[in-house]
Order: sequence, then structure tokens, then C-alpha cells
Amino acid sequence: IPCVGPITSSVLAAELGDGKQFKCGRGYSASIGLVPKQHSTGGKTVLLGISKRGDRNQRRLFVQCARIYLMHLDKQKGSLADWVRKLLAGHRHSNLVVCALANKLARIAWSIAANHTEFDAGPSAMNA
Repeated sequence: IPCVGPITSSVLAAELGDGKQFKCGRGYSASIGLVPKQHSTGGKTVLLGISKRGDRNQRRLFVQCARIYLMHLDKQKGSLADWVRKLLAGHRHSNLVVCALANKLARIAWSIAANHTEFDAGPSAMNA
């Protein structure tokens, strides 16, 4: 996973395990407090800020990974980097992009743990 080092990966291995206790990646992301609060009524969905409930340590580590990824975005290639650049080009605040990227990294981590696969960044990707 991009910008996930030995400290974050060891915490993930200890806390996440095989990931089978969560139904999907959103469930894991919600358990560490990285999904936005949702206020829905009448068919309209309003997403607010992140909930900040759950495991502070894992959330902090994912946010730091996302910040590092953003710092080295000019060196990054692949679909994840293109997605981040599109968010930044849409005049999104950098903190919002960091939280969205942290959420995506958490979901990727769950998918890797639950499906016993490896992260494939694509043929042209280069990690920072």
C-alpha cells in the first residue's frame, strides 16, 4: 500500500488480523472513524465530517500515510494518484483530500487482509 511503512503495517496486522470480522471495507473504516457522518432524509444524503470515533491510533497512522502521499504526489503515478489529483483540481481543501485518501487506504488495507491479496498499483505506478 502506498506510504504504509513498517509501523503502520505491524499495527494493522495486530489490530485488523484477517479482516473477516468486518463485512466490507466501509465497516472497517467506520470502526476506526474515517467515514463521514451521514444525515439522510427524504432521499437526500448529506455527508458531514469524519466521525472521529473508534481507534485513534489507526486513524492517526492512516492520516499520516495520506499526508505523506500528498507531499510526494508529484512523484506518484497510477489511478490512485490520478484520483487524488482530480480531487485537488476540483478545489477541495487539502485536509478533506487527506481524509478521503486515508479512508481509501484503510479500505485497501481491509481488502488485502480479507482477500489475502497484494496491492497492485498498476504497471506505471511508482511509490514514494
